[in-house]
Amino acid sequence: CMGMLSLQVSCLCGSAPCLLCGCCPSAKNSTISRLLFTFFLFLGTLVSIIMIIPGVEKELHKLPGFCEGSGSILGVQTHVNCDSFLGHKAVYRMGFAMAAFFFLFAIIMVCVRSSKDPRAAVQNGFWFFKFLVLVGITVGAFYIPDGAFTSVWFYFGVVGSFLFILIQLILLIDFAHSWSQLWLRNAGESNAKGWYAALCIVTFIFYAASIAAIVLLYVYYTKPEGCTEGKVLVSINLILCLILSAVSILPKIQEAQPHSGLLQASLITLYTFYVTWSALANVPIQTCNPTLLVRNSTSLAMATQPLTTWWDAPSIVGLIIFILCTLFISVRSSDHPQVNKLMLTEDSGAGAGAEAAAVESGLHRAYDNEQDGVSYNYTFFHLCLLLAALYIMMTLTNWYRPDESLQMLTSPWTAVWVKISSSWAGLLLYFWTLVAPLVLPDRDFS
Repeated sequence: CMGMLSLQVSCLCGSAPCLLCGCCPSAKNSTISRLLFTFFLFLGTLVSIIMIIPGVEKELHKLPGFCEGSGSILGVQTHVNCDSFLGHKAVYRMGFAMAAFFFLFAIIMVCVRSSKDPRAAVQNGFWFFKFLVLVGITVGAFYIPDGAFTSVWFYFGVVGSFLFILIQLILLIDFAHSWSQLWLRNAGESNAKGWYAALCIVTFIFYAASIAAIVLLYVYYTKPEGCTEGKVLVSINLILCLILSAVSILPKIQEAQPHSGLLQASLITLYTFYVTWSALANVPIQTCNPTLLVRNSTSLAMATQPLTTWWDAPSIVGLIIFILCTLFISVRSSDHPQVNKLMLTEDSGAGAGAEAAAVESGLHRAYDNEQDGVSYNYTFFHLCLLLAALYIMMTLTNWYRPDESLQMLTSPWTAVWVKISSSWAGLLLYFWTLVAPLVLPDRDFS
């Protein structure tokens, strides 16, 4: 019994490979550590989702001081009825706890070069104590007095979400390039026209979905008289996406980047109109935003509707993209050197020798592939998870914030312009990937 207890304690306090207990095929220590940190993020996200469910939200009244006597504003003690956004407050505090947790590790892991650094043991081990630290920060976050916390933390969430949307764009561009290269390589090696047909079909589906999205945005988020902002934003993004699609197939671009084409442009176009949809869902004008009627109505007919529900369509899609993106960050190194430099990761061949040795020896276990050098930048990885925590915090709260009277959640124009500007920044980034080989011919953009 003592031996078994010692083994369990060793697995909880030891390195990431130990947690596998020999059950997995040879896996990299670096990958397992990233997955476990991502699991902590997903666990916090699950807790946030549970807290914002209406039935659970009502139980938050039992937390001492969480609603009644909501702190002070400008030195004046307030006594407000915060029933309508208890779940909103809980998600903000959970988001703060996760952000603080990853910021702590980002600071600790500055300039770690290999697993021989003593701090690497903290990155790849002591998972039980890390969990206790996360729980402790979370409990402490719920004792933060309201005051200006919610208003100030809203803007932290806005900035972090903007940066995380750009990270999503970078990964999406890389994924689209890799996808196109793989299928074109298969078509060239097998001389099969089926690969080209599949490429055309997928591209057509993406463009068809984008066209359908544009039509629906014009129908539901604009009116013949009024809603000028929605018309202008959709039209601008439509024009920009048409320009990028045309640029991607120009002869000079094709000559500089043979794998560039409409598949990448179609995927970027579809994502751009998802971001546009998400932005228009925050327009604070009821006649121009059908989702606002349900989430923010004070009429008697809607009095029973919870104001903090997040499960509208844009938020659900955002949650799915968040999950895929964070997993992508955790498990993949890009085949493209430029993306690896941007994301501060090594190429996917890192640790191949150790993996081959593990397979040849018949061992099915995790191994340390970072003795000669880390395969990803520890600090940058934690900063990515920090931004992901802020992004999911804003997604679950629909980018809403309490109004000045602290009686109702409102959707500010800030959210609209941040999302739209992030879509423009993403399109500009994709445009740069197309023209960079022409502008800087002496650099390697392979």
